[in-house]
Amino acid sequence: MSESTAWMTKRIESLRVVENKKLSSNIFVLELTASGRIPEMKPGQFVQVKIDGSPDTFLRRPFSVHDVNYSQNTFRLLIQIAGKGTETLSGLRTGDNVNLIYPLGNSFSLPAKGERILLTGGGCGVAPLLFLGKYLKLNGFVPDILLGFRSRERVIEYDEYSALGKVYLTTEDGSLGTKGFITDHPVLLSNRYDIIYCCGPDLMMKAVAKFCKEQNIRCEVSLENLMGCGIGACLCCIVDTVKGNVCTCTEGPVFNITDLKW
Repeated sequence: MSESTAWMTKRIESLRVVENKKLSSNIFVLELTASGRIPEMKPGQFVQVKIDGSPDTFLRRPFSVHDVNYSQNTFRLLIQIAGKGTETLSGLRTGDNVNLIYPLGNSFSLPAKGERILLTGGGCGVAPLLFLGKYLKLNGFVPDILLGFRSRERVIEYDEYSALGKVYLTTEDGSLGTKGFITDHPVLLSNRYDIIYCCGPDLMMKAVAKFCKEQNIRCEVSLENLMGCGIGACLCCIVDTVKGNVCTCTEGPVFNITDLKW
């Protein structure tokens, strides 16, 4: 099961933008810093961002913690422009302030010593996997990494992931790597994994979960449900589990697939 984060203190504070780096036509990375020390964060956790300057955006938006650098007192969010709120965030400049509630949610669990690990992600859903990969490396693990994108032009941060382990790619149009979806890549069958961590579109995660159940492989997924508050009050991120309906923001966003009614 994922680690409990009940002991962690949530913060509501304004952070300063260190850099807003464009990775593609609709994906960018916000690097943020706090006036004091940033808190300890775990891979899989997320933040709730207040969107100032966007009158039509009333609710905060959730984003996975993409990377953390404690020595520089910064962390990064990988964001895809999907509406007026994220478009507003894409216009932030160095020195601007943005208000966050963080860190929120639970985290991925650590594998056992000697286990074979695969990180799988699709599109902007790769967001929490970079932090997870670095966390695993710090703890002595070298994961394989399987990433899926629509085309060569959509591939992001390949070099960053390559520094953590062997990277395998799929593209839907076959312009780079194996043609098709993540579940079409032969590495899933040629390498026997003990645990697979996954984040991305629902259909992709459900396909990976189905494969893991068939192969008796442990699997944890990070759900990307809409979250209005991030603290379990608004009930808009409910997910059906073997324990009944639970809030993704407080009981997740990371779930073992055996706990989900998929």
